[in-house]
Amino acid sequence: MKILLSLTLIVFAMTVSAQEVNKKIHDQAKSKDILINRCTRDGVTSFPEFKEMYDPLYESYTPDSATIVALKKVVKKEKIKIVFGTWCGDSKVNVPHFFKILDLLNFKEKNVEIVAVDGHKKAENGILDGLDIQRVPTFIVFDNKGKELGRIIEGPTTTLEGDLLAIYKKKP
Repeated sequence: MKILLSLTLIVFAMTVSAQEVNKKIHDQAKSKDILINRCTRDGVTSFPEFKEMYDPLYESYTPDSATIVALKKVVKKEKIKIVFGTWCGDSKVNVPHFFKILDLLNFKEKNVEIVAVDGHKKAENGILDGLDIQRVPTFIVFDNKGKELGRIIEGPTTTLEGDLLAIYKKKP
């Protein structure tokens, strides 16, 4: 009986903690199908409405090479959270550009978390609790201990790579 109860609890815990990745829903606020919650890069880049702009914008973006060289010197094992909306025009432009920068930096994919939000800039299950997401996309850089180092909200002040370098230069 104890073994059966233990197995039941394990299965229940796994079910509760497992969350659908690249989940699609119909968003009432935007009256369209969107991605919600945690996503993979493949999930984002293959989502039809997002893909139509992703491919050409990724290919055409040329980050400043001097800034990329400077970033390569300071990027270590930080983590980045990308919060975006598949429905959002700024996300459709800036997310492909940001991925291009990460690719040029050889930034480890395991250190990037991608979260899609609905039209109210919310995700499910408390994924974004405490992050105060007001606009998207929001790119948040965390140190390896989980402390926020800085964020780029909606669009860059200078360029995405320039703003990213500014965040890294503030790092203690």
